[in-house]
Amino acid sequence: MAAGASLTEHDHTADEHPELEALPVWPTETIAVLVTTDPSPHAIPVSWPVRAGDRRILISLKFDRGSLARLREQPQVALLILGGGDVALCARGTATVLADGMPGASDYVPVQIDVDTIDDHRQSAFTVAQGIQRTVLDEAELDALRGRVATLREWAEQNPNTEG
Repeated sequence: MAAGASLTEHDHTADEHPELEALPVWPTETIAVLVTTDPSPHAIPVSWPVRAGDRRILISLKFDRGSLARLREQPQVALLILGGGDVALCARGTATVLADGMPGASDYVPVQIDVDTIDDHRQSAFTVAQGIQRTVLDEAELDALRGRVATLREWAEQNPNTEG
């Protein structure tokens, strides 16, 4: 577990949930689930979210996704991440669209999630050895995804002080 990813130091009652102080590191190929509201919840898979700091995540969404329209209207979102290395968390916070397109991927937009709460869903009875797995059927799409993630990582490195 990455530095800062330990449980908070207090007792939890039945109505409280353990929280992490900082986002752990997860594998690049992690598939997450983004939950938006309008007001009812909607959940979609999101490929390769980028950890951009202790409390900041960057994702790319296709410009015509309903989830993108919903988070523009209601920016409070949740991102469920289950990844290798025993990463099991729900990051809740505020989503912001950073631009109307991405370099080399004008049909995708970069979205920043400023994380307020990190729910720790690890359990002592088991660990998450691997996250959701998939088989690539279109090498061109995989190359495009790699390009979008590289752009998000560059953004995170160039803008380290924009964390929430």
